Amino acid sequence: MSKQYFTEKGTLAEMDAEKVYMSRAGYEEAKSHLKYLQTTKRDEIVARIAEARSHGDLSENAEYDAARNEQAANEGEIVELEYKLKNREIYATPSEVNFVTFGVKVTVYDEDFEEEEDYEITGTLEADADADVPKISNESPVGAALIGHKTGDKVTVTLANGNEFELLIRNIELA
Repeated sequence: MSKQYFTEKGTLAEMDAEKVYMSRAGYEEAKSHLKYLQTTKRDEIVARIAEARSHGDLSENAEYDAARNEQAANEGEIVELEYKLKNREIYATPSEVNFVTFGVKVTVYDEDFEEEEDYEITGTLEADADADVPKISNESPVGAALIGHKTGDKVTVTLANGNEFELLIRNIELA
């Protein structure tokens, strides 16, 4: 089964494993966060490093070590975010839904646990498991299994450890 989504132009497209999928709002938020990391946060860290250096011996300066570690983490986050923005694919919420795609809320039923759960399908940058309706990524095991399926379909979800379980899609609606 092909994994399809709606582009900003309203057309259907096939998913590409090399792309990072995000909504227009998610893209704008990621660009803003990248600018913050590259300017404000980077400047704050440099100031902390300079302050720690002014305290003398760097070999036993925990403040200096902590600031350098924070600098490395910040630079790593910048590189990762730059990559994701460079390889982005902006998706749009469709005007009507008949299959699971980005920007929809899907209600699933787990027969083994006799539980029903709602999820909103998003790209990786916008995933938020703590939201009122958990936002799951298209790359998560559940999200990847659901994409492209219709109401009434049973899908098999394969976890990283190889365990599998089935979900029944009960409803799909605009998020």
